[in-house]
Amino acid sequence: MKHFNEQVLKADKIAITGHIHPDGDCIGSCLALKQYILDNYSGKKVDVYLEPISTEFYFLSHADEIITESNDEEVYDLFFVLDCGAEDRYEPFATMVNHAKTLIGIDHHISNDGFGDFCKIDPQASATCEVLCQIFEEDKIFKECAQCLYTGIVHDTGVFKHSNTTRKTMEYAGMLLEKGVSSTKIIDETFYQKTFVQNQLLGKALLKSELYEKGQIIFSYLSEEDFKDLQASTSDSDGIIDQLRITKGVEAAVFLYPIKDGYKVSMRSNETVNVSEIAKSHGGGGHIRAAGCSVKGNLQDVKNMIINDITKQL
Repeated sequence: MKHFNEQVLKADKIAITGHIHPDGDCIGSCLALKQYILDNYSGKKVDVYLEPISTEFYFLSHADEIITESNDEEVYDLFFVLDCGAEDRYEPFATMVNHAKTLIGIDHHISNDGFGDFCKIDPQASATCEVLCQIFEEDKIFKECAQCLYTGIVHDTGVFKHSNTTRKTMEYAGMLLEKGVSSTKIIDETFYQKTFVQNQLLGKALLKSELYEKGQIIFSYLSEEDFKDLQASTSDSDGIIDQLRITKGVEAAVFLYPIKDGYKVSMRSNETVNVSEIAKSHGGGGHIRAAGCSVKGNLQDVKNMIINDITKQL
């Protein structure tokens, strides 16, 4: 808190970014930090840079002000990088980050070795939004900021059901509820509710799914044609990996979709497999039970590589 306060006080121009393909925790933490600074530090210019976000998060404070294109000529006094387990995870805005006078990293990924002039990394925290709850002064968190923090915690805990949910997580969630957070709206509209296109993509992925290692591994993928046929974006595939994971008898789930020169790999596990270790070996990162990476190669090669890595652990 001391370093956070000192750096924000002396900075006039502040920027915030998170990882590529931003999820609920990434979006929630970035917008929460912006709101907290605006609420408690007068005269600050605060910009959030992220790739385009899903429409269900538009209700969050300042979501409509997110900047999606890098401005490499802009030099900020202070740059926050949130929810990024590795430096290549904020690659679209890397030039801006590198030009900043001071860099602060805040994260909860176990794969994060630490970067920046200052960093706060807590692998025991359920979400980066929970780490922010540790940093922020409770009486200076107001409703709009609390909404963002609660959204991030809900998403990274799978509505408080994942093994990363702790007593401290629930205590912070309770504190945020007392700030007037719309819990039902956040959980239903940003976590469970799906568009028709999202349901159609899920259907395609489920029909393509395959089991390996006597049903312990489930694999699926979507092709460029699948997205084109439904006029869908890659963000519409959010949630597919979690649906695969809850297949009865499955220990690990793998989901791929194409990116330039390769595939985006999402992995989940239930009890045994450390998917963070696998993701990190391919330049990615994440949590023990939820991680991802980007791998160059064709579909069959990437599929075989990831399934072999999981099989070794099994």
